[in-house]
Parts: sequence; C-alpha cells; structure tokens
Amino acid sequence: MSQGIATAVAPPQGLTDVQVSVLHAITKALTDVDVDYRSLDSLGPAELAEVLEAHGPEYRQRIVHHMVLGELVLRPIPPEVAARVEEYAIALGTDDHFVRVARRYAQGAFGLAWVDLRRSGFAERWDASELALYAQEGFTDPFENQGPDPELEARWRAFADCPEGTLGRAVFEMYDGRGFALPGNAAGAPALLAQHDFVHVLADYGTNLAGELETFALVGRADPDPKGFAWLATMIGLFETGYVAQAGFFQTDTRDHRLQSDGMSERLADAVRRGKAVAEGFGTDLIRVDFHAYADRDLDDVRAAIFLPPKSPDAIAAGSVGVFAVEGMTLEQQEFATERRSRE
Repeated sequence: MSQGIATAVAPPQGLTDVQVSVLHAITKALTDVDVDYRSLDSLGPAELAEVLEAHGPEYRQRIVHHMVLGELVLRPIPPEVAARVEEYAIALGTDDHFVRVARRYAQGAFGLAWVDLRRSGFAERWDASELALYAQEGFTDPFENQGPDPELEARWRAFADCPEGTLGRAVFEMYDGRGFALPGNAAGAPALLAQHDFVHVLADYGTNLAGELETFALVGRADPDPKGFAWLATMIGLFETGYVAQAGFFQTDTRDHRLQSDGMSERLADAVRRGKAVAEGFGTDLIRVDFHAYADRDLDDVRAAIFLPPKSPDAIAAGSVGVFAVEGMTLEQQEFATERRSRE
C-alpha cells in the first residue's frame, strides 16, 4: 500500500520531506510498521487495485484519502500528481470528492475547490433537522455564525456550575481562561463548529494552530463516514498551504508551516490513530454527539464512553501538549491569560 501511495503522490523530483514525514508517521501510527518511503519501488494503479481487491470500498476510499493528504501538503500541487491520484482512485473503484478538490487546487481554482469541499464535505452530509441542538433554522454551513442565540449562550454558561473534573466544567474553563466568547454570543463560534471544543478537552489538545490540526485530524478520522476527511482537508488548506482563504470563523494563517516543524507529523498521525479507535469503538460522528448530555460526567468516564485512547508516548515526546498548557495557546491567548492572572 505504501508503494502505491508513494507512487501516486510523488512530484517529478520525488517525494518531498514533508510528504515523507507525514506518510511515514501515519503508516507507523496505524500499522506499527516502519516504512522507508524514500526507498520504495513503484506500484501502478492496477497493481495496487489487485493488492486491495479483498478489502471493501470504505477501506479503499481511506487509502485514496492518504493519497489526497499526500497531495494537499504540496504547494503547488503538480497537475501530473493530481491526474495520477485520480487514476489510482478510478482503479480502486472510488469516486471521491476530495480527489476533485485536489485537482482544482492543482489547476489554481481555489475558490471552486472550496465550494466543492464545503458542498461535498459538509452541506450535503447534514440535515439541519438533525442538528437542532447546534444550529438554528436555515443551517447551511458549520463555519458561519447565524447570529445571537441567548438561550444557547446560557446553556454553555451553565457549564461553569458543573463539578470540578467534569467535561462541562473543563470546557467552560478553557473558554473562560482564553477569553473566548461562548457559542450563542454574536462574537462566539458557531454552535456546530464549537462541537470540536469538547474534543479539545477530551483529547487534551491545545488551541493554537498545531492543536487545531491535531483536533480536526482526530475529529475527521473518528467519523465513520469517510467524508469526515473534509475537516482535515480544510484545516491543512487554512493553516499549512493557504488553499482555503477562510472558513467563516477560521481565517487562513500560514506564517508557520506546521507540518514542517519537528514532531508535527507524529502528532498528526497519532491524532488519526486515536480517531480511528473512536470510529471503530464508538461509531458516531463526534460533531453529532450531544456532549451537553455528558457535561456532568467525569472526563475519564466520557473518554471511555467514546473509546478515546490516550496519546501515544511518541506524540507527547514530539511536543503534543495538553489543553491547559501555556505552550498549547496562541500568543494572543497567552497574553489574555497573563493579563487576567495579573488582575487577579
């Protein structure tokens, strides 16, 4: 499989350092096999299809997503790489929307790619009637705030009254300690997008850009529907390559290339591993979970309920810090926390 993935995504000059780092880390995290991606023989689409013949369509689709991830870390994506990945997807019998998104990136059609990504990854998947807890009537986009909702804001503020050590209390403390406006507030995150903040706390990931990549890698892979990959594709476009100019509440920030920093590939890969365990054990999209019903429960109890394993020692050694660690905050969040402590 690694031979096929590497062959599909290699630019004319060969795999880049970032591609090697990310693909190696994910392969090791998911299979515990240490593959040297720089020394692999090529493997064509038909040959890879034969290797994967015994596997079901969802498995093959996720292999295609590894290819797409190998594309998305390139800036620019060479057109020949986009075309080759499409050949592999066809050979594997996968009509995957994310292959088309990457092809549009290769063509420079970033706006059209974002339209595709929003439609196929988000809008087409969710029926607003299912999401009454998180979205007001007329919901179309998880990244767009729909205006003030005092009742929703009050529900989130009530988390302050939850006992110490519970999910609700920890989420409130994360918001309060960073000066975040609560969902339902005009300045707060959209309620559906704010679902990922429960995962920040449960998975113990920071809220700087590296922590956001970890969180959304876990959220995307925890979704039993492979279309959950849209979360990771969007965050890489925002924070690594700039392919996504903005996603409502989130703005692009490519001042630092996170995936090129030491340890980030291992952290991302471990998040994917943890998400896979949630998908296999819990079997429910974490964005759809009513975490308000879990607010009074102990954090470890909730982690066990959703089958969330702890971080690996490799991820911690690579720099993955906890949600309340100063190192896991952006500079603005650190400044707010410091100023608040000085006032207290």
